[in-house]
Amino acid sequence: MQEFSNIWLFFASAIFISLTGVMTPGPVFAAAVAKGYKDEKAGIKIALGHGIVEFPLMALIVISLDYIFENDLVKLGIGLVGGTLLLFLGVSMIKSRKLVADSDHEYIPYDSITAGAVTTFTNPYFLLWWATVGAVLVLNAQYFGPIIVVVFAIVHWSCDLAWYTFTSVVVFRTKHLWTPLIHEMIFGACGVIMIAFGVYFLVGPAAELLN
Repeated sequence: MQEFSNIWLFFASAIFISLTGVMTPGPVFAAAVAKGYKDEKAGIKIALGHGIVEFPLMALIVISLDYIFENDLVKLGIGLVGGTLLLFLGVSMIKSRKLVADSDHEYIPYDSITAGAVTTFTNPYFLLWWATVGAVLVLNAQYFGPIIVVVFAIVHWSCDLAWYTFTSVVVFRTKHLWTPLIHEMIFGACGVIMIAFGVYFLVGPAAELLN
């Protein structure tokens, strides 16, 4: 009975921690907003792209390879590629923020699944979260056995799915209430988020190597 209680306590804490992580504004959230403007189901697709990166990463942690992401050279490589992509996405969103009436225009030059994968892998906090908090959750899940690890992975991803789906649905169904100014402000802010993360991801690892 004690073990059952511990399992439920573990999942309760895992869900809470997962939700606090996914609800923190970042590149994936910005992508959900941008794609949700044209597609109500964009959040589902973005969550699928997110999962394409996240599930293999969880598998690597299970086989104790999470230390790879703590290597300075790996951080630098991811920072250079990821930071550049985020800068590109941010600039694209800011440049296109005034194109309210153009139904054929895309704010992010990728389909939703690709956008979910790209903004996930290039998010510095995503790798940092899984190298620290996420790794602890996986190790705790392993204590209860391999089946619980799989269940945890699904539950965690379900939190991502729920939040990004909610985001895209809300954006899609309320866009008719947006004035041109609100539109510009929202997409401009999303672009700034992308650029800020891009700069952080470019500068952070490089600064660590120089110290």
